[in-house]
Amino acid sequence: MEQVILVNEQDVELGVMEKMEAHEKALLHRAFSVFIFNDRHELLLQQRAVTKYHSGGLWTNTCCSHPRPGETVADAALRRLKEEMGFETVLSKAFDFTYKAPFSNGLTEYEFDHVFTGSYNGVIEPNADEVESYAYYSLAVIDEMLQKDPDNFTVWFHIAFPKVREWYLKQQNI
Repeated sequence: MEQVILVNEQDVELGVMEKMEAHEKALLHRAFSVFIFNDRHELLLQQRAVTKYHSGGLWTNTCCSHPRPGETVADAALRRLKEEMGFETVLSKAFDFTYKAPFSNGLTEYEFDHVFTGSYNGVIEPNADEVESYAYYSLAVIDEMLQKDPDNFTVWFHIAFPKVREWYLKQQNI
C-alpha cells in the first residue's frame, strides 16, 4: 500500500495516508516534478501510460510522483526518474509551488510540489507501465502545443511549465 506524506501550506509534515485515500479526500500532500533538459535547451516530456489512475495518455513533464515516508524529496526524485525514464542524472531543486486540481474520476491532486531540474543527453529506457511515449521539445514548441491542444497535457503541467520556463530562461540567461 503506497502512502503519501500529508503536509501543511509550509510543507511541514502532518502525517501519512494511503495514496488513493489522500486523493479521494483532496488532502494536501508532498510531491515532486522533474524537468530534464538536453544541451539544445529542449525539455524532455513524457506521455503518461494510458493505464495510469488519472491523466492517462496525457503529456507532462519528465517525471513526477510522491516521496515515501522517511525518504527525502531529492532522493525520491532521483529514484522515480530512474524507475520511470530509465536513467540517472544530477538534479537541482528549482522552486516549489502548491496546486489543487480535481479530476472527473472523483480524485483530486492537492500537492505541495517540489520542482527539480537536470540535464541529460543519453539513452532513455522508459518503463512501459509508467510511460506511453516521450520526446524532447523546445520551449517555444511546447508553448504552441499547450495553446493548440491544451487537453493533451496534464493539469499540473499547465501550471508548472510557465514557472519552469521562466526559471530556466533566467538560469540560462536566454
